[in-house]
Parts: sequence; C-alpha cells; structure tokens
Amino acid sequence: MAPPARLLDITRLISRAGRIATGIDRVELAYLVHLARRREPLFAIARTPFGFVLIGAETLPGLTARRTGAEPWGGADRLSLLSRRRDTMLRRAESDLRRLSLARCRPHGLTAMLQRHLPAGAVYFNTGHSNLTDRMLGAVRQAGARIAVLVHDTIPLDFPQYQRPGTPARFKALLQRVQAQADLAIYNSHHTRERAEMYMTRWGPPPAAVVAHLGVEPAMPDHDALPPGLPPSRPYFVTLGTIEPRKGHDLLLDVWDDLARRMDAPPPLLICGTRGWNNRAVFDRLDRLASGGPVRELNGLSDGAVAALVAGARALLCPSRAEGFGLPAVEAAALNVPVICADLPVYREVLNNTPIYLYEADRYQWRDAIISMIDNKDGAKPVRSRDIFVAPTWEDHFRRVLETG
Repeated sequence: MAPPARLLDITRLISRAGRIATGIDRVELAYLVHLARRREPLFAIARTPFGFVLIGAETLPGLTARRTGAEPWGGADRLSLLSRRRDTMLRRAESDLRRLSLARCRPHGLTAMLQRHLPAGAVYFNTGHSNLTDRMLGAVRQAGARIAVLVHDTIPLDFPQYQRPGTPARFKALLQRVQAQADLAIYNSHHTRERAEMYMTRWGPPPAAVVAHLGVEPAMPDHDALPPGLPPSRPYFVTLGTIEPRKGHDLLLDVWDDLARRMDAPPPLLICGTRGWNNRAVFDRLDRLASGGPVRELNGLSDGAVAALVAGARALLCPSRAEGFGLPAVEAAALNVPVICADLPVYREVLNNTPIYLYEADRYQWRDAIISMIDNKDGAKPVRSRDIFVAPTWEDHFRRVLETG
C-alpha cells in the first residue's frame, strides 16, 4: 500500500545549484522528478544556513523546473545578503526555496513543523546523505514517518587511504545512523549491500533492504557545446570522473608515457572531470602536460559535451580501484561505446560480460588493450565485448524501491 505522502530531502540538490551534477546529484534529481509525478503527495525539505525549508506539493513543480534547468533561479532575496560570501547561484536557489516554501523553521522547530504538515505514515527519503543527521531522523520519527536511505557505496570505510581527513569517521557515523534508525536501506548494487551489511552487523541487525540498480539516461550528445579542436580527428580515448586517487588516473598517465616511448603519435587521451583531493602527484603531472600533447585535461564541460566525446571515443577507460555503481561505464555501455575497466565486482554485477576487464594495477595489460583498440581500424567492438547490454531504467528502479517502501 502506498504511503499517504513522501518527504524527499533535497539538501544536497540545493547546495549544489549551479554546479556540474555528480552521479549522486543525478540520483537525487531522478527521485525528485519521479516522485513528483506520482499520485501520492510529495513534500521536499532542505537544510539551509537559516534553518529548514519545507516545500509542499503545490509549489513543488516550480522547484523541479528550476532544478532541472527548465526555468532559471530567481534573484537573491534580502535574507541572502547575510551570507553574501556564498556562491551567487546558491544564494538564488535558497532564496527561491524560501519564496516557494510551505513552511520554514529554525532547527529547534523542525519536529513541530513536520508534525504540523506531514501526514502520519509518510515516508522520508534521503538519497544524497546530506542532512542525514540525528536531528533530522529524530524529527521524522517523532512526526510518525518512516525512514528510507539510499546507500551508494562504502568506499570511505573500504579505502580510507583515498579519503579526505575525517571522511571515514563521518561516514561510519552516517552508516551507524542508517543501521540504527532506517526502516529501509536502498542499495544500488548487491555489492554495495554486501559491504554495507558487513559493517552494520558489527553494530546490530541491518534494516530491511532492497537492491535496485540505478536508472541510466545518458545525456544527448551536443557537439555544438564542444570547445574548438574537439573531438580529435584521430581515434581517441576518454576517462570520466573526479580526479581523485581511487579513480586510477595515475595508471593511465603511466600508460600514455609508455605509449609515447613506443609510438610516434600516441592516441589522444581526454581526461574529463574536476580535480578532487589527496592527489597532488597526479595534479603535478597534469600541470606538466605539454601543450598540444596527446593527453588533455578537460573540466567544466556540459553533460551534452561530455556525451559527445564519449559517444565518439574508441573506448571509455575506467581504471577505478573502487566503485559503488560505476555510472560512467554503465552509461557508455548504454551508448554502445566499448568500455575497458578494472575487474571490480560491481562492474561484473551490472555490466556482465560487456566490458573488457583488466587487472587494475597492470599498466602493461592496459597498454596492450589500448593498442589493440587502436589497431582495430573499423572501430568495431572486440570479441570480448560483444554482449548486448540492456541498461537498467529508472522505472525498474522505482518499481523495486516503491514496492518495498
């Protein structure tokens, strides 16, 4: 039976207004768009520097239109002048939240606000992990609502060496809240569930769970959005994602150094993504790239521009050492673009035999696979990558999730 209403936490979506969407941002936006279309009323809530803002079903379409880009954000209001050091687009988004709000409150009034407006038996969804606090979960529980949390991965605990200082401890506390307070844990893969529940059982019984692969909706390629000189005229390769230690950019730079010693004209490698953290050695190597050389760092591209590059690539390269779902690889496979990736359990689960799997740390395997792709003159997929891939859909995802919670 469907609940009388749902409450979606959009704190992360609002906090990233005006920025290029990450995978988690796109998941939260997919929840906003899908749940807003359903018959049951959808409320949205966000934590801001001035307290909590609750959006009702009547004004939710206006918020959705702004967050999807169908309508522009409005101007910054007077209250936002108190935080003028914050990004302008963020202040405009928070101003629109207040203009569209059903109710607002300071932190101490959160429980009363939810009790006043949220029908008993509603379900609170947190898919972005922002605002997943004891205050928020306690207020939801006191308002008579159930709690559903989407867990994307356990990478901060599995690979603490790749994290910012303090991130593993904060993530552990977050996962402990899920274990102790959630009625339903939503996992994007069986691998994520296995890892999360391994940790949770140390603290008590895990909550009820559902595994639902994320929906894949690749952006439409937009060649007009590409900078001059792109795409390259020769066969080229793309890697996509934040430039952080676990993503394996160091391995690809090693491979291209090797190719430069072996070939007069190595194929172009396009590194698409913003710089992250704990990766000074890679950043230094990128800063030393020769102008006009085969390796090019690209950031700030629109989704359509990135899709145009991926669609024309000889292959998408994914040497990541850990993934919760691996959305770029799944989207590339959905576009029928060959994928060469590290042999991770989640790739095996979601992509089956579609990619070419390589040992993550063996640069010679990667070099030989890339040379093989270059020599493949007609651009056809290699024999090991001929499985027909059927991408998961958001309809499939929500059918599984909403049947459970």
